[in-house]
Amino acid sequence: AIVLGQDYEMGPAGRMGPAYFPSVLGDLLALVGAASLIRSFFRQGEPIGRLYWRELALVLVAVLLFGFLVRDAGLIPATLVLIMISSYAGQKFNLAKSIALAIGASLFAVGLFVKLLGLPMPMLGPWFGGA
Repeated sequence: AIVLGQDYEMGPAGRMGPAYFPSVLGDLLALVGAASLIRSFFRQGEPIGRLYWRELALVLVAVLLFGFLVRDAGLIPATLVLIMISSYAGQKFNLAKSIALAIGASLFAVGLFVKLLGLPMPMLGPWFGGA
């Protein structure tokens, strides 16, 4: 974020430019990361457990599919796919709860991004006969 923000105008705090938010956020995240790294040398903690590769892969695939589907399938199907695949990565997967969560998240996303914020995002894309 810091490197990409260098190409944009920063602006003062009163009239922030396009580089202000990503640069400040990048700086803060780098500071938190550095503090965590330094602190890790002085505190004892639990060892890192095994990596859950299958679960990591499922969540990554879910996010990538959302990105690919949102334009052509629409926000609702993309959100449904995202929630269903990523919830399957959990140890306590429950199909009924996942479906309820997917429907609720889809309705929330439509209400927030399409209705409230007015983003030009199709609820149902061309694959389903939408805009």
